[in-house]
Amino acid sequence: MKIGVPKEIKVKESRVGLVPGGVRQLVHDGNEVYIETKAGLGIGITDEDYINSGAKILPDAKSVFETAEMIIKVKEPQPVEIEMLRPHHILYTYLHLAADPDQTKGLMNSGSTCIAYETIQPEDGSLPLLTPMSEVAGRMATQVGASYLQIDHGGKGILLGGVPGTRRAKVTVIGCGIAGTNAIKMAMGMGADVTAIDLSTKRLAELDDLFDNRITTLFSNIHNIEESVLASDLVIGAVLIPGAKAPKLVTREMISKMDEGSVVVDIAVDQGGCIETCTPTTHENPTFEVDGVIHYCVANMPGAVAQTSTYALTNVTLKYARMIAKHGVDEAAKMDKAFIKGINVYKGDLVYEQVAKDLELPYTQLSL
Repeated sequence: MKIGVPKEIKVKESRVGLVPGGVRQLVHDGNEVYIETKAGLGIGITDEDYINSGAKILPDAKSVFETAEMIIKVKEPQPVEIEMLRPHHILYTYLHLAADPDQTKGLMNSGSTCIAYETIQPEDGSLPLLTPMSEVAGRMATQVGASYLQIDHGGKGILLGGVPGTRRAKVTVIGCGIAGTNAIKMAMGMGADVTAIDLSTKRLAELDDLFDNRITTLFSNIHNIEESVLASDLVIGAVLIPGAKAPKLVTREMISKMDEGSVVVDIAVDQGGCIETCTPTTHENPTFEVDGVIHYCVANMPGAVAQTSTYALTNVTLKYARMIAKHGVDEAAKMDKAFIKGINVYKGDLVYEQVAKDLELPYTQLSL
C-alpha cells in the first residue's frame, strides 16, 4: 500500500504521524511510504532520517494526498486537507467528530473511509490509541494549571504544594480515567490537596488504595461537584464518554462563584468539554477569563510536548497501520473487533452511531 504522512498544520502542532522506526517497519512489510518535506522537523526528525528509513520525500501535502492510499496523521484534518480527500483514501488519525459537525460533514462528502484513533476499543473497554495522549494531557493539565495560578500569569498567586506554615492549593479532578488519574498523580506529587470525583464507586475505591487514602474521593453528583469546585484553586475536567460529547458537569453559575484568579483546565474540550464556560483555544492563545477565572482549553494539549507525544502515540498506532496496509479496512475489521469501533466514516457514510446522535446526522450501520 502507498502510505502518506503530511505535515501537521493545526496551530502550534509539531507532532507527526510516523517516526523513522515506523517507516522502516512499514517499508519492510512491503509498503511505500511518502513523507511531506519537513513533516518531522518540529521534533528533530529530518528528511534524511526518513529517507534512511526507506521513505520518499514529497514537496507538499497535495503531492502526499495525490500519491497515497492511506493518510496517517495526528490531529483531525483541517478544511484544506478535507478538500484533498478522495473516495479511495483511508484516513487514519484522531478525529473527535462528536463536537465537530463541519469536519464530520466534510469527511462524509469526501467519500473516504476515516479511522479514529480515539474510538478503537477492545472488549475490556480500554482505548489503547487514546491512552498515551490521555496520560500526557493529564500530567500537563496539572503542570499548566500550577503555572497559571501564578500571579505573573494572572492567577491568585498560590503554590500548588504550599510551604510549611501555609495552605496547599486545593485541586479538584472530575473524571478519573487515564487522564484524570495522571492529573491526580502530578497534583499529589506537587503536594496539593486533591479531591477526585467520579461516577464509578469502584474507581474511587481503586484511587483510594492507589494513593493510600491521601486524597478525598467523592461520588459524582451536582452537590459534590459544586461544593468542590467552589472550594478549589484549580479544577481539571477529564470526563470522557468514548466517541460522544462530554456532559457539562461544571456550570457557568459554579464558575461565577469561584475565587478570582482560580484556574480551570478542560482536557475534554476536544469532545465538547465538561465545563460549560470552556471553548477550544490554541497554544498561541491558550487562555481566556470568565468571571475572573482563568480557562485553559487547548484542544491539542500534547502538541506542546510534541517529541514525547509523538513517540508515545506512534508506539500504539503502528499496529493498526500495519494491519490496514496489509489487509485493507474490511479484512482488518473482520480480524480485530476493536478496530471496527475505530471506523467512524466508511466510504462517505457515518457509521459511528453516537456521533450521528450527537450531531443529528444520518447514521448508516456498518456493512463490510
